[in-house]
Amino acid sequence: MKMRTVLMAGIGLLAVMFLGIVAFRTEPVPVDLAEVARGPMQVTVDVDGKTRIAEIYEVAAPVTGTAGRAPVRVGDAVTAGKTVVAVVSPAAPNPLDPRSRVQAKAAVREAEAGLNFARSSMEQAEEELELATSEYRRARALVERGVATLTRLETAEQQLAIRQAAKQAAESSLQMAQGTLDRARAALIEPDVAGGDAGNGCCLEITAPVDGRVLGIDVLSERPVTAGTRLLSIGQPDDLEIVADILSTDAVRLKPGDRAIVERWGGPRPLEARISKIEPSAYTKVSALGIEEQRVDVVFDLLTPPAERAALGDGFSVYLRVIEWQADDVLKLPMSALFRHGDAWAVFVTEAGRARLRAVEIGRTNRDEAEVLGGVEAGTRVVLHPGARVADGVRIVRRGDE
Repeated sequence: MKMRTVLMAGIGLLAVMFLGIVAFRTEPVPVDLAEVARGPMQVTVDVDGKTRIAEIYEVAAPVTGTAGRAPVRVGDAVTAGKTVVAVVSPAAPNPLDPRSRVQAKAAVREAEAGLNFARSSMEQAEEELELATSEYRRARALVERGVATLTRLETAEQQLAIRQAAKQAAESSLQMAQGTLDRARAALIEPDVAGGDAGNGCCLEITAPVDGRVLGIDVLSERPVTAGTRLLSIGQPDDLEIVADILSTDAVRLKPGDRAIVERWGGPRPLEARISKIEPSAYTKVSALGIEEQRVDVVFDLLTPPAERAALGDGFSVYLRVIEWQADDVLKLPMSALFRHGDAWAVFVTEAGRARLRAVEIGRTNRDEAEVLGGVEAGTRVVLHPGARVADGVRIVRRGDE
């Protein structure tokens, strides 16, 4: 009886101990795990960009006048030197008000008087030249006969040269006076209000400067324009490049020739691009959060043939991943496994079903992965997104294996 009681008490004690262990046992924390592995890695600068035609030719009005209705439309193909892309009629002179008319008539009378004076001066210069010529011939004949001295011949020769110069000056004055009269009379010419000059071949037909397509028309309908007004623009739709405004702190790590991958452009496959130019000057741009940022325009050449991106046009939005650095064999781990522990980076590794804190040395990083320089080896499993329940020594289990 006594033995039976001891046995029953022992069994009861064991049951109580088992229930206590079950009641107070800590359940393992379910976690996601990933393995530290070797493989290729890229560090990229990710930016939004916009396409643009590399060479755009703008056609402007060569004179002030009236631009006729555009003979072409946006998208039309044009041929250099053949396709007429704009027609401009030079502006007619403004009508004279009464005061200006009186002044113009007075200027004509003044110019006529100046012309008459120049003609009189011309006649005088001719007479004096004729007299100087006769005097020179007479002095030369006398010197040859020994009657006159050489001094007289030299004086006559000098007077002849003076009269010749005076005649040339009179001729120039006569031409100037004639030009002044012509200019004064031109001021009195009235504009042809009936438009008679418009049909006399006065219009300027402007042809396309290059082969391509019309990209935009600034002056579609007939209207007055001043010299230099842009009428339309022409370019090659497949001659595309990409421009992206990049933070100056990112741009300093890039250089011309760096590759870029163009995504989110609407096609089935990414496109290849390459940096052709980094602008030397930055500018201030306010971000969507209201923060002033220093940005730099970076220009990319598209390397993918036009046939594979035929739907891409001018001003289209694209997304670029500019490759700053890449390697084919790098020890790496997911960025989601990293966290700061004091002044160092750390991860939780799994050892015998428990999480163990491990400090690691990190090199280059991108948005998904980090280069491992030390602290863990290839094949080590690390905890992804460790929460507050994960600590050094805590039992863990892979999520889905509970």
